[in-house]
Amino acid sequence: MVHMNQGQGETSYARNSAFQSAQQNRMKLLIEAAIIDLGSNTNTLLPQKVVIADLGCSTGPNALALVSIAIKAIQSYCLQLQQPSPELLVLLNDLPDNDFNMVVKSLVTLRQSKKPLVMIGVTPGSFYERLFTSSSLHLVCSSSSLQWLSKAPEVLARNHIPAYDIDEKARRERLPIVLQAYAEQFRKDFTHFLELRAKELAPGGQMVVSIIGRRFDGIASFHIWEIITQVLSVMASEGVIDKEKFNSFYMPMYGPSNEELKEIIHEEGSFSIREMLVHDFTGGINKELITPAWTANQLRAVFEQILAQHFGDLMDDFVKTSERCWSVEGRLHDELARLAMLTVSVSKA
Repeated sequence: MVHMNQGQGETSYARNSAFQSAQQNRMKLLIEAAIIDLGSNTNTLLPQKVVIADLGCSTGPNALALVSIAIKAIQSYCLQLQQPSPELLVLLNDLPDNDFNMVVKSLVTLRQSKKPLVMIGVTPGSFYERLFTSSSLHLVCSSSSLQWLSKAPEVLARNHIPAYDIDEKARRERLPIVLQAYAEQFRKDFTHFLELRAKELAPGGQMVVSIIGRRFDGIASFHIWEIITQVLSVMASEGVIDKEKFNSFYMPMYGPSNEELKEIIHEEGSFSIREMLVHDFTGGINKELITPAWTANQLRAVFEQILAQHFGDLMDDFVKTSERCWSVEGRLHDELARLAMLTVSVSKA
């Protein structure tokens, strides 16, 4: 089970999710445009009841960001057209181990501060399974979540192929096999995600999602899980973690390129692409904040649980090793610059 660090402590996701917050802000214009399209698809007037779902809502301040943007966009749209505001149903989804206690406490404030009536529900479960009834949703949002796979590629573990070999020569030789396995798993998962959402969205329904991806196709591209495995490989080579455990660790995560996303969406066929944007991964964040220590804590909030499940208690050493690896001038910024935030807005065909 994957979940972010819970609570509000120093290492919590609530206090270490600046990258995700910046991306949610960049989704604002696409969500507003999606609301306009939703009205256009229903003869200008919005439905009397609008259902909004955020998939992978996580916890902390970010959990309500996307639905709050959507609610404000609906209110603005109705005010502009002088039409009554619809009743709103907001559904928040994440895996069952997510810290929903914090989410539920925040929901009370959201419901009290918004007009018209806002009803709220929490839907635990994987977005790689059916979550909602057929044709019940009008808008689906998801931010910085779909890079998580349903599982790591089984073919690698079955054939004892490390995702990131300590030996550089062996790593280069195996890299095409590793990347192909991850790309195939992502294609399978994302296609299934689109099929499920197509069943749940009403005719003319809209979806806006963002994914941590990469700037370029090809063997030399950089993947989000590499920023973790590079540090772990140093720890394994120095004996801090067991080499066999490192070789058997597979991050269930893949960062696609925008071309991959386009291709999968077109091939699946349920949606038409309205707009696709590629942003700098660090865009919207004060560059002076992005120090090795700060970045290590951001990563810790996201990856601590999955690393601890496999390696045990290693996060203090992970943070120290990260800071040391990234202390070389410019290395951290160079690595982050090779990542990208992909945002795509689609309409149900």
